[in-house]
Amino acid sequence: MNAPAGSLLTAEGLRKAYGPTVALDGADFSIHPGEVVAVMGPSGSGKSTLLHCLAGIVPPDAGSIMYAGRELATMNDAERSALRRSEFGFVFQFGQLVPELTCVENVALPLRLNGTSRKEAERTALDWMGRLEVDDLAGKRPGEVSGGQGQRVAVARALVTGPRVLFADEPTGALDSLNGERVMELLTDAARSTNAAVVLVTHEARVAAYSDREIVVRDGKSRDMERAV
Repeated sequence: MNAPAGSLLTAEGLRKAYGPTVALDGADFSIHPGEVVAVMGPSGSGKSTLLHCLAGIVPPDAGSIMYAGRELATMNDAERSALRRSEFGFVFQFGQLVPELTCVENVALPLRLNGTSRKEAERTALDWMGRLEVDDLAGKRPGEVSGGQGQRVAVARALVTGPRVLFADEPTGALDSLNGERVMELLTDAARSTNAAVVLVTHEARVAAYSDREIVVRDGKSRDMERAV
């Protein structure tokens, strides 16, 4: 695969195995700034492994991953960790909010970890919570809000650092259809407002409908549906 010009994040020929189980078998990927790409496929197809490799969480056994012109494999652990704190954002299926913190403290947490003062971090957090329509929940803890509200808080947390790439792994998987639709509307609108690229892992067509392009992963191989003939 030749990466399209202007791509922010690309992968070529990714292979990853866990013992005898092959998760990725020559997968390719590319995404531009401001683009939403849905990675689709059945359970066990390798789509979550692809996301983890692209985010620098799991190293591939073979293949190349380029982010902003730099090969991820050339970065050390500290550099990859810094990348995930500042330039990558993450939304998971169950939100993974810290239960002991209030919602605004959860959203502010990535900024605090990067050294931002509490006052400034919480001011920025409240701004993002407002964009996601959950600023009224600032003082509540995750256990006191609904699943849909909690997932919006998680999206705000993922976007608070102004990431260039947002990784969303089944972000509506634990929600009913109505809440899922609203979360996807807010997530994609918020990401596009900052020109962030969104890597959206899902097995649901209604969620993939919010993307600009779909890549299907099956048996560890990827197929770009826009370029398929």
